[in-house]
Amino acid sequence: MNEEERCNHIVSLDEELLKGGAILSECCSFMIRESDLASVHGANLTSILTAVSGIETYLRSEYSEKERCSLFELIDRAPISDDLRSDLHKLRKYRNMWGHVNDPWDDQMLLDAPEESEKELEEIALFAARALRKTIYENQWV
Repeated sequence: MNEEERCNHIVSLDEELLKGGAILSECCSFMIRESDLASVHGANLTSILTAVSGIETYLRSEYSEKERCSLFELIDRAPISDDLRSDLHKLRKYRNMWGHVNDPWDDQMLLDAPEESEKELEEIALFAARALRKTIYENQWV
């Protein structure tokens, strides 16, 4: 996808999923904008990482008690659909794979077939953009 197609994809997600209005903290809005900018410009890993941060920020602002809990716990405790919960756990695990690299020298895949890694990152970035919007629009008012 080129920049225009990626931008149109984000706009189409908003048109599809936003049916009313949603109130977000400025911190959450900022993370969403950063994720969108990264996505539009093809910085897929950055887009994924910031999308998950936006999701966590939203869940924390809407459903978190005062005690600090993990993203895993936030997802499990949130009153969201099972499908969304499953998508968020899938995305969380993928983010963890990149955000908490166990063996930085296990990089042969990146060296041998970087285009495959880029293709996977682009697919997950598109998935992350949808999951982010499904999350922030799950409690909208009409």
